[in-house]
Amino acid sequence: MFIAQSPADMPDLATMLSMSGLDFMLAMQRGEISRPPISGIMDYHLDEVSAGRVSFRGTPEFQHTNPMGGVHGGWYGTLLDSCMACAVMTLIPKGSVYTTLEYKVNLTRAIPVGMEILATGTSDHAGRTTGVAHGEIRGAVDGKLYATGSTTCLIMQPTQP
Repeated sequence: MFIAQSPADMPDLATMLSMSGLDFMLAMQRGEISRPPISGIMDYHLDEVSAGRVSFRGTPEFQHTNPMGGVHGGWYGTLLDSCMACAVMTLIPKGSVYTTLEYKVNLTRAIPVGMEILATGTSDHAGRTTGVAHGEIRGAVDGKLYATGSTTCLIMQPTQP
């Protein structure tokens, strides 16, 4: 699996529209499509993909901490936004795209720096124009719950120029 280093590495709209969301995510998992650059910056990668469910593994490091030395809330938010929105993506048909409209994050305990986590998103609904999902972050080894989230996504059928 490779990380996009420039816009040229990212799939174009025609490529995205040529496959279903599930096919797109499976191609990313196989390394045929680059993973987004933010996944390298935030140190997470795609772990599992199935219809309506996506998991990422990640490990927060020093560069992801806030001024107090704890893992920044934005790191939790990024992982939850990614897994929840991608869970919705796995249910969109060929010719569609999506974007996050809003998401909410609840932190239940602090993730220690250097601890691997599993962020899992599950789609609750994916209709013609909206998708809804929930997610959680758990310790990869201890299984403890570190955060939960929910999202609403907009599903669109763009026209190609």
